[in-house]
Amino acid sequence: GGPTISIFLKPPGAIPPGGSTTICCSCKCDNGNFVLFRGGHRVNTLPRLHGSRAEFFISNVTQGDAGGYNCHYVKGDTVLARSETVEVRVHEFRLPEPVLSVLPGHDVAAGADVVFRCTIARPRAVCFLYLEGWVAEFKRLSNGEDYKLSRVRKAHEGRYSCQCLVKNASFEWSAVSKPLDLMVR
Repeated sequence: GGPTISIFLKPPGAIPPGGSTTICCSCKCDNGNFVLFRGGHRVNTLPRLHGSRAEFFISNVTQGDAGGYNCHYVKGDTVLARSETVEVRVHEFRLPEPVLSVLPGHDVAAGADVVFRCTIARPRAVCFLYLEGWVAEFKRLSNGEDYKLSRVRKAHEGRYSCQCLVKNASFEWSAVSKPLDLMVR
């Protein structure tokens, strides 16, 4: 047992060199401190604290910042909890920004089916649907493919975005789409 830490990137997705990201860690823990690690080494970034959440801001990102990060919650020399690992991916954006849409709309009744679609002007792209707060992508999609989320509930609420890549000789990434907030009533 013991406390668990959730970890996620805000906003989600791969980031371009020079960009920034925030690694958010939250835990119903007390009397300790959040410490960020990358590949097993402590990162000397102090978090901004918001209640049970710590936010580690990483700006002016380089390829050297890429890798797997996790949070430890420590008291003195004792690690009380560790999070899963979140991947920070750093890529040049060479593709246009995709467009994320949702049907029937942003605001739906619980139990309804919603359909997400991510489209980009590149036929062979693979796209990732992100839900802020998740440690990894929510779903992997083909460009223009409908992803049906059946019988939505409150847990599906939140901020969705998508990002695409084309695998040719090298991987070409797009920027992240404008986010879309799904409300479930």
